[in-house]
Amino acid sequence: MEQGQLNWIANFIWGIADDVLRDLYVRGKYRDVILPMTVLRRLDAVLEPTKQAVLDMKASLDKAQIVHQDQALRQAAGQAFYNTSKFTLRDLKARASQQQLKADFEAYLDGFSPNVQDILENFEFRNQIPRLSKADALGTLIEKFLSPDINLSPNPVKNADGSMKHPGLDNHGMGTVFEELVRRFNEENNEEAGEHWTPRDAVRLMAKLIFLPIADEIESGTYLLYDGACGTGGMLTVAEETLQQLATEHGKQVATHLYGQEINAETYAICKADLLLKGEGDAADNIIGGPEHSTLANDAFPSREFDFMLSNPPYGKSWKSDLERMGGKDGIKDPRFVIEHAGDPEYSLVTRSSDGQMLFLANMLSKMKQNSKLGSRIAEVHNGSSLFTGDAGQGESNIRRWIIEKDWLEAIVALPLNMFYNTGIATYIWVLSNRKPAHRKGRVQLIDATQWFKPLRKNLGKKNCELSEEDIQRICNTFVAFAETEQSKIFPNAAFGYWKVTVERPLRLKGIDANRAYSPKEI
Repeated sequence: MEQGQLNWIANFIWGIADDVLRDLYVRGKYRDVILPMTVLRRLDAVLEPTKQAVLDMKASLDKAQIVHQDQALRQAAGQAFYNTSKFTLRDLKARASQQQLKADFEAYLDGFSPNVQDILENFEFRNQIPRLSKADALGTLIEKFLSPDINLSPNPVKNADGSMKHPGLDNHGMGTVFEELVRRFNEENNEEAGEHWTPRDAVRLMAKLIFLPIADEIESGTYLLYDGACGTGGMLTVAEETLQQLATEHGKQVATHLYGQEINAETYAICKADLLLKGEGDAADNIIGGPEHSTLANDAFPSREFDFMLSNPPYGKSWKSDLERMGGKDGIKDPRFVIEHAGDPEYSLVTRSSDGQMLFLANMLSKMKQNSKLGSRIAEVHNGSSLFTGDAGQGESNIRRWIIEKDWLEAIVALPLNMFYNTGIATYIWVLSNRKPAHRKGRVQLIDATQWFKPLRKNLGKKNCELSEEDIQRICNTFVAFAETEQSKIFPNAAFGYWKVTVERPLRLKGIDANRAYSPKEI
C-alpha cells in the first residue's frame, strides 16, 4: 500500500478521536482510547478468518482437560495471538443495550491471549470502558473503527461488482499507521513524550553509526539487537530495518531478534503492540516491561549477549529506589556494576543516586559478545554530565576509565542543541565497540556536529531543528573517514586519563597573635 493511503488511514483514525472523544477526554488523553482500539481492531481483523478454528480447538482442549493451551491456540489461529471469546467486533456492533454491550465487550477482551492481555493491562484500557459506556460512546467507537471507509484487515475489500474498494493492509503498512499515530500523540504531548520517544532523525543517525563501519563485514546469519530503555521500540525497529537494508545491498541474508526492556507501562504496551501488529510475535515476546521491570534493578536478560545495542536512557533521573532495592551503595553485588578491573576485584561502577544514565551504558557493556568476529557495537545518547561528572574513583569516573582502558570508545558525536522534544541541553552519541579496527586502536574521535542541522518551521516542544538525510550522511562520512578536520578531532586514549593528587602542606603563618583572626591570604 502506498504512503498516501497509509496517511489517509492514520488521518481517519485520528479523526475518530475528535468525533467520539471530544467531550469525554482532554486532547492529551485521546491516546488512552485510540491506541488500544487501533490495536484491537487490527487483531480482530487478522483473526477473523480463523475464528471458528480457534473456537473448535478451544472446545477440544477443554474437553481433553489440557491446561497449557497457548501454543495449540496460536497454531489454530495461525498467529502469535488469538481470541477464544465467541465475539468479534462486528458481533458487538449490533448491541442495542449499552449494559449488554459493556458486558460483551469485556468478555471479548477477556478472550485474548496472554500477550495481548499484557498489552491491554499496561494500556490500562479496561479502566476506560465504564466511562465510554456511561457516555454511550462505546458503540459509536466500535462502529467508527468498523467503518467501510477504511480497511485494517490484511485481506482486500471488494465492491459488489468485484472491483477493488480497499487493498489489504499488510503488517508493515499497519506498523507504519500505528507509528504515525504514536508520533502524532507524542508531538501533542511533547514534554511528557520526550522521555519515551527519541526523534527519528537521531535514531537513523545512531543506526547508521552502528552499521556503516562494518557494512562490508556483515555475514548471512542471525543477529540479536537490544535496547535497555526501549521506549516505544523505535530504535530497535529502525536498527533492524537498517541492518536488513545493508545486508540486502551486500547480497547477504540476515535474521534479527529484537530484545528490549521498558519501565513505563503505557510505553511498554505501545512497543509490544507495534511489534505484534508488524507480525513480529517472537520479538514482542522479547520485550519485557512495566513498573516492576526496571533495567537497573531487575535485568530481564542477565545471561544474554547481543550483537548491536542502541539506547537513549533517561538522564538526570534519580535511581535511588533501584539502589535501595539492590542493597544500597555498599551492598550492590550485581556483576554489571561491580567488576574486576585494574587489579581491583570489586571495582565499582555505581554512580550517584541522582543520575543513573551511565549505568545503562555499563549494563550494555556487560552484554557485549566476546567470542564473535564482529563482537558488539553500541550507540547510546547522553547529556554532557556523562563526560565529566564524578571525581576520580567515583562511579562515573570509573566507568569512563574502564571504557578507555579497555579501548572500547570509538567516537563521541556532539549533536545540535534542541534536538529532543523535552530538553534543549547539549546531547552526545557515544559509539563503542569491543572490536575496534586497527586504525582506530588506542584513539578516540570527537565529532562536532552541532552546526549540521535543518531548522524546523514549527517547534515540537523544545525541538526546533532536525538532521536532514544530508546531515546524517555528512556525520557518518566524517566518522568513517577518521581524519582530522575542523569538526573532527582525534586524541590518544591517554589524553582522557588523569590522576587526582591531594597536596598537603604545613600551616604557615606570618606571625602568631593569639588575640586576632588571620585572613586567608596570611595562611
